[in-house]
Amino acid sequence: MKLMSAYSDRLKIVTGNCHPRLARDICDYLGTTLVDAEITRFQDGEIKVDIDETVRGADVFVVQPTSPPVNENLMELLVIIDALRRASARRITAVVPYYGYARQDRKEQPREPITAKLVANLITTAGARRLLSIDMHAPQIQGFFDIPVDHLYAAPIMIDYFKEKDLSNTTAVSPDVGAVKRVRSFAESLDIPLAIIDKRRPKANKAEVKNVIGDVEGRNVIILDDIIDTAGTITEAAKVLKEKGARDIYLCATHGLFSGPAIERLKEAPITELIITDSIPQKDLGLDNLKILSVAPLVGEAIDRIFRDLSVSVLF
Repeated sequence: MKLMSAYSDRLKIVTGNCHPRLARDICDYLGTTLVDAEITRFQDGEIKVDIDETVRGADVFVVQPTSPPVNENLMELLVIIDALRRASARRITAVVPYYGYARQDRKEQPREPITAKLVANLITTAGARRLLSIDMHAPQIQGFFDIPVDHLYAAPIMIDYFKEKDLSNTTAVSPDVGAVKRVRSFAESLDIPLAIIDKRRPKANKAEVKNVIGDVEGRNVIILDDIIDTAGTITEAAKVLKEKGARDIYLCATHGLFSGPAIERLKEAPITELIITDSIPQKDLGLDNLKILSVAPLVGEAIDRIFRDLSVSVLF
């Protein structure tokens, strides 16, 4: 644990209602405490923010994933940032481990919004002067911001986890062609071969697995993805890999949304272990093979380095 008592009057951590446990874990890593604040609702549902201690001249980090309910959590983030700006915080960093609306990052059809850009505008207009996030669905979203963005990756956490296992007969699998670069780097770090799933997506939340490029027969496989939403794509991939002769199947994802039929699909899928991070708060999902890894040390170290104006790139 880092000792940051000397910084306690200058570095402050604020959390919304989305993921206070993660914010507390980050504070434990940094050796500090959360700002005394209360985020409540008026009778009509409007958000009320009370910051009960001074933040004047402080470097303030607001920990708030914009996970479901995404609109509630996003609006909380914006109102907290506005309150801090009006309280004369020196610099406000939005710490958004999961960046909602990231999948709407381009126009695929006429008259569609680019909501990832809209959210970037909202966060900046509210008063944030920096964004810290983990595994955005589309890395180019960094360019949607006119403020600095520190884009962290959860892969090093996964790599450390798998280095404790026997990888002598293991292949890393990219769930689609778009993820090949990320999964290749993961495979190289573990010194294991790479395979690719050829996937087609006829519409949102619907995917079809066409083929597997690479050898998985008789091998353990690690599927690495950024988001598990309805789990349709990933469970279909697991079934195809099993049909191709794969042995143990490990499914890794940074953000576990688990929407709709996801839990039932994951229970029925031939998955040995499901590994996610705590970037999003999780209730008891009833999955015996679930392993949750903490991002608090990663985010805490990034906050420390941002505060002290040190390089964050060493964390990639």
